Amino acid sequence: MNIFKRVRVLYILHRHAVAHELWQDVEENLALLQGMSAVEKAHLRELSTLFLYEKNFVGAQGFELDTTICLTIAALACLPVLKLGFNCLSGWTDVIVYPGAFRISRDAADEAGVVHHQDQVLVGESWSRGPLIVSWPEVERDILKNGSGRNVVIHEIAHKLDVLNGRTNGYPPLHTGMSVPQWTAVMTDAYQHLLTRLEHHHHPCIDAYAATSPAEFFAVISEYFFCSPDILKTHFADVYQQLRLYYRQDPLLRQHPAS
Repeated sequence: MNIFKRVRVLYILHRHAVAHELWQDVEENLALLQGMSAVEKAHLRELSTLFLYEKNFVGAQGFELDTTICLTIAALACLPVLKLGFNCLSGWTDVIVYPGAFRISRDAADEAGVVHHQDQVLVGESWSRGPLIVSWPEVERDILKNGSGRNVVIHEIAHKLDVLNGRTNGYPPLHTGMSVPQWTAVMTDAYQHLLTRLEHHHHPCIDAYAATSPAEFFAVISEYFFCSPDILKTHFADVYQQLRLYYRQDPLLRQHPAS
């Protein structure tokens, strides 16, 4: 970070600091932040402050947002980029929050160029340079059901990270030193294993939605990595290792520091 950008960040953190009481309430309400070091929590607070300043929060369908809702979404959105940097979340500005599930209706072309009409009810969505869209009741349910492996905000942020390579295909930009062939082999094997289990009507171990596409597989395993790392490590140990290298975090170690 150059000196001018650093000065700007320090100004934002000082001028628009999140109140200690508000941050403490949000932090205590998010079980997946427990086990983080004091340094990590302080850095997450800084990133969340920048997120609140840089992003434009919009309540859809008349939904009234408050500072707790916005800060909660900001903290969850910044958790995946804790060690990646805030620049990974640049290029888009709006966060749209619905009071419930929302319906989308559009025409979209597949990889073969065939146009399909889509009419779906969603709880989250994100576009490469478009908004982050979430249903607040779904965010609340994810928080209450800690350990379920579900978190719509982290899911959509994973898509944002995935597309930094040009398209959402389950292959985000890897760090220097990470092996592209190893990432590809591990993710492909795990994805195919999941498809095979579903084809044989076996329990999928993780949310079956991960089998929709490699992009959704990456988003779902990112949810499990942060929210239920024990489940991901048990069933997809090599996947967990690749995500540990990519996100530069080890959520399982936070849960079980003695190990």
